[in-house]
Amino acid sequence: MELRHLRYFIAVAEEGHVTRAAARLGLQQPPLSQQIRALEAELGVALFTRLPRGMQMTPAGRAFLEQSRAVLSAAERAAAQAVMAARGQSGEIVIGVTTSAILHPLLPAIMGAYRRAYPEVLLRPQEGNAADLTDALVGGSIHAGFVRAVVSRPVGVTFVKLLEEELLVALPAGHVLARRGDAAVALRELAGEGFILVRRQAAPGMYADVVEACRLAGFEPRIVTEVGRMLTNITLVAAGVGISLVPASMRGIALAGVTYRRIADPSRPLAPLTLAMRADETRPTVANLLAISHVQARAMGSSNASPRKRKPARATA
Repeated sequence: MELRHLRYFIAVAEEGHVTRAAARLGLQQPPLSQQIRALEAELGVALFTRLPRGMQMTPAGRAFLEQSRAVLSAAERAAAQAVMAARGQSGEIVIGVTTSAILHPLLPAIMGAYRRAYPEVLLRPQEGNAADLTDALVGGSIHAGFVRAVVSRPVGVTFVKLLEEELLVALPAGHVLARRGDAAVALRELAGEGFILVRRQAAPGMYADVVEACRLAGFEPRIVTEVGRMLTNITLVAAGVGISLVPASMRGIALAGVTYRRIADPSRPLAPLTLAMRADETRPTVANLLAISHVQARAMGSSNASPRKRKPARATA
C-alpha cells in the first residue's frame, strides 16, 4: 500500500463517483477503478458498494477514510518538517556567549533578527568564558559561539571577526582621572594603578592585548586581581579595588561608582567580537546564523563607522 492509494481512495470517497474522482486526480477512470479494487483486495474488505450511479462507502470504508486522512495529514506534516529542517527553519541551535560579548548591541540585533526569520527554531544560549566555549565547540555541546578575542585555534574550528570596538578605562568614580570631565586618558597615566583583568586562562587574547598596550606605553601593568567574568571587573572597580580596561559596550553597565573614559593613545587596544563555529559544520541553522551575523554586523558597522572601525572579516580556520 502506498500513499497514492490512500489519495485515490479519499478522492472516490469524497466524490462518491469514480469518474468525478478520476477527473479530480487527473487520471482515467479505468485505471482508478483498478487501483480501488487492488486496495480492497489487499485489505481483504470491500470499501465501497457499487451503485448504478456512483459509489457508496461500506462501514469498513468509513472507518478506513478517517484513518487514511490522518495518515496523509501526518505524511504531509512530516514532509513539511523535513523541508523546514533542511532550510534551517526548525530544530534548535545552541549558542555559546561570553558575558562581555552578550552586552554588545550586535548580539541582541543578531538574536532578534534570527528569531524573526526563524521563529520555529529553538534558541538555546549557553554562557561561559572564551576558553570554555571554544572547548565546548570542539566537543560538540554547542553549535556556535560568540566570543571576544580568539583564545586558541583548534584544528577544525573557524573564527569570523564581526566587529571591533575600542577599550575604555573603567575608573572608580572618585578617581582623579574621573574628575577631569570627559577628557580621554593616556595609558601612561595608568602606570602604578592596580589593574583588574579577566584571568589569563579564561581570556588570554584580551589579557595579552592589555598587557602589551601598557608595555608600549612604557610601563608594566600592576595586576591586583584576576576574575572569571568581565562583569566582576566592573563591580570591583566600583568597590575601589582598582581600574580596568573593558570593551566600550560595557559602558551600558551604569553601575554607581564607575566612570568610563576613552583611551587617548592612537594605538589603543581593540576588543573584537568573534563568531566561532566548526569548519565542517553542516547544520543549516548555523549557516543561517552566520548569514544573519554578517548582515547585522555590516549594518552596525556602517551606522557606527569610525576611522578605527574595521570591516567584518572573513572566516579563518
